Amino acid sequence: MKYLAKGSPKLVFAWSFYDWANSVYSLVIASTIFPIFYGALFRQKGTDEIAFAGFSIQSEALIPYATAFGFLIIAVISPLLSGIADYLGNKKSFMKFFCYLGSLSCMSLYFFSLENLWFSLLSYLFALIGFWGSLVFYNSYLPDIAPKDQQDRVSAKGYSLGYIGSVILLLICLAMVLLVPENQAIQMMRFSFLLVGIWWLGFSQYTYKYLPNFKNNNKLHWDILFNGFLELQKVGRLIQQIQPLKRYLTAFFVYSMAVQTIMLIAAYFGEKEVQWGSDSKRTIGLIVSILVIQLVAIFGAWITSKLVEKYGNIGVLVFLNFLWILICAYAYFIITPNDFYIAAFCVGLVMGGIQSLSRSTYSKLIPAESKDTTSFFSFYDVAEKIGIVFGMFTYGFVAEITGRIQNAILFLILFFVVGLLLLLRVPKSKI
Repeated sequence: MKYLAKGSPKLVFAWSFYDWANSVYSLVIASTIFPIFYGALFRQKGTDEIAFAGFSIQSEALIPYATAFGFLIIAVISPLLSGIADYLGNKKSFMKFFCYLGSLSCMSLYFFSLENLWFSLLSYLFALIGFWGSLVFYNSYLPDIAPKDQQDRVSAKGYSLGYIGSVILLLICLAMVLLVPENQAIQMMRFSFLLVGIWWLGFSQYTYKYLPNFKNNNKLHWDILFNGFLELQKVGRLIQQIQPLKRYLTAFFVYSMAVQTIMLIAAYFGEKEVQWGSDSKRTIGLIVSILVIQLVAIFGAWITSKLVEKYGNIGVLVFLNFLWILICAYAYFIITPNDFYIAAFCVGLVMGGIQSLSRSTYSKLIPAESKDTTSFFSFYDVAEKIGIVFGMFTYGFVAEITGRIQNAILFLILFFVVGLLLLLRVPKSKI
């Protein structure tokens, strides 16, 4: 099969369009409808605690713990699978597998209940693993489909398409929830989980039609099963020799703990801690807040790519970390819906920018002569996932022990401060 040329507009759009397909998971499941649904189940039950695996766990700690466990699984299996993908040259097949696992698991969330918690949490886990597992291979395509001087713009385009597509589906789900009597709202939320899976599965087919699949004649055998870990060790040794890349990845590991934790728990925080007044106001308020984040993030990703042209990748990342510190300090005192809306606007402004720029900065720092981009991005993703495990576990543990979610925010501020200081050690002249 003849593949589209690197940098081809059609190839770039096809790659970027996967963000349109899969971002509905991160918005509808991870950020809005599912957290509202989850909180409503506990309010219906009239408790903030639930018995699971022999323990009594706070509702606000259960999901962070489950999320941390899911990311731990991803951190372990992604090197294994990326090694096999490199050897066989079929990373598109792995990307498809995780996409299908995630989309079908989103559909199975329709049956989520506190009475059948094992099945429910497995559905949640597999949806999470499917989403993040597919991103390992999706991100690794960036150096393959765009020249280095286009990667900042292409990365931002992907995030922007993702924000637009996910907002469209969220508005559809919002209409479904609000246009029925309040006692039917939970059922409409269940239907929204089905829509997420269908959207993700359906629109991803356009991406798969054009993405190259660099297959070779290698055959799968036992010796290559752990190639991914060996490749990770090899990449780790290379990174040790490349000071700018080593320093950047260390900084990324620290500040990404906080960024990803905030993204994953923002709606749970708002659902639990903000004084909304009623369930309907809570639903509308949370969805409006997340919509504000998504829409502002489109502008944030765009303006960040423009700032990079003038101030460079590292200078802009330092500035974004400083803004995150201010946002977290403000979030510690949030009580009213208006407080939460202001925080949502500020989060949106920096969220899209720091995600997009982090990915493209790492891509730029990979040695130009390296053809093994999947292993380099596997290392990047493992660092990110292990950071999330620490971040989510810290958040859940502090919330469980102190009984106050705001106390966990203090640790997030610490992560951003350390990340900022580490970024200052990265040579700005390299990118």
